[in-house]
Amino acid sequence: MNSRSTLLGAVLLLAGVVGLALLPGFVGGYGLSMAINFLMFAILATSWAMFSGPSGYVSLATVAFFGIGAYTVAVLGEQLPWGAVLLLAAGIAFVVALLVGLSTLRLRGVYFVIFSFGLAELIRQVVNWYESTQAGSVGRYVFLDITQEQIVWQLTAVLALLFIVGWLIERSRVGFALRMIGDDETVALHCGVNITLIKVLVFSLSAAFMALVGAIVAPRWTYLDPSIAFNPNISFQVLIMALLGGARRLYGPLLGVIPMVLLFEYLSSNFPHLFSILLGITFLAIVYMVPHGVAGLIDSYVQRYRERFPGRRVGKNQQKESAL
Repeated sequence: MNSRSTLLGAVLLLAGVVGLALLPGFVGGYGLSMAINFLMFAILATSWAMFSGPSGYVSLATVAFFGIGAYTVAVLGEQLPWGAVLLLAAGIAFVVALLVGLSTLRLRGVYFVIFSFGLAELIRQVVNWYESTQAGSVGRYVFLDITQEQIVWQLTAVLALLFIVGWLIERSRVGFALRMIGDDETVALHCGVNITLIKVLVFSLSAAFMALVGAIVAPRWTYLDPSIAFNPNISFQVLIMALLGGARRLYGPLLGVIPMVLLFEYLSSNFPHLFSILLGITFLAIVYMVPHGVAGLIDSYVQRYRERFPGRRVGKNQQKESAL
């Protein structure tokens, strides 16, 4: 059964990559813009869930690493080859997450949530101070010859890589240890799990993917400043999407990204001054009505079906045994 699921997942991933790679040839400018939004939030929400889903650590630092990637491009985009800039953006975010994680992942519950939100705000203020006092301007212009089609292709490649990495982690000892930490950190510690190493490693890896997204998307904006790169709404949007889809499953965030991107696009276009309020209301509604996400609902329906029709599974097993 596991081999069948793996094969099905590989086929779906390949089909999705091919479809997204061919998409720019069939849609216009608005379609490409929406595709970039879908891919951007799909990577951010999936990388968030890769750490926060199994561990139970709710992070609001997504935009901190996203902004680091965007500003790496703003500062070094015209001085280094594009591939080197992307690697540098991911590397800087990985190191920052590593240093922050060593000191903060000892916190749990609401304390970690508050600190992660404060981290994003701290980085934003530091960048804002440096730009205004040292660089002489609050923002920077980004002039890179990168089209929307190329952004779609690059984000598609990152999303495929993220699913491969997430799948490998999920089925490795690291993933098993991370789930133990989420269930009971004390038990995991007594079982010999190096909880600090596991948490910091996966947290830093997810931060690197978030920075990659920020770096790839940065050329969309001709002008970039801290309020754009470190917009706190991004962290809350990613959290809502991951919770709606189901953060306990690797594919879960995708189920939340599609409806939420459409909803946020509608709200930002028609209610720009009430967007933050409506965002909060959406968050409360999702937590109250779909606490385990869409993936959780699917799992519960599958479980009910198995409990209601146990004979069908037994029948299949008996047929296999008789054939043997």
